[in-house]
Amino acid sequence: MEDDSGFRMKVGECLGRHIMGDWGDVGDDSRQMNDDALEAERNGEPTDRLFSLYDVGGREIYIITEWDRSVTTVLFPEEY
Repeated sequence: MEDDSGFRMKVGECLGRHIMGDWGDVGDDSRQMNDDALEAERNGEPTDRLFSLYDVGGREIYIITEWDRSVTTVLFPEEY
C-alpha cells in the first residue's frame, strides 16, 4: 500500500488538509489543542505542536507539525 501512487496522492491531499487546519479524525480535545496553538501563534505567544489523523484507504496516518513549525512528519500510528 505505501508504494502505491494512489496512496501517496491521498497522503498529499491529507497534508493539504492539515495545512489548511482540517485536523481530520482527531478527537475534540486534540482539535481544540490545535486551534489553541494556532491562536497562540497568531498572538505571538509560545505554541504547541499540531496533530492530525486521517484514514487513507483503510489505513490511519498521523501528520504532526512541531511546535516551532520547523518540521512536519507523516507516519503510521505504529511508528509514533
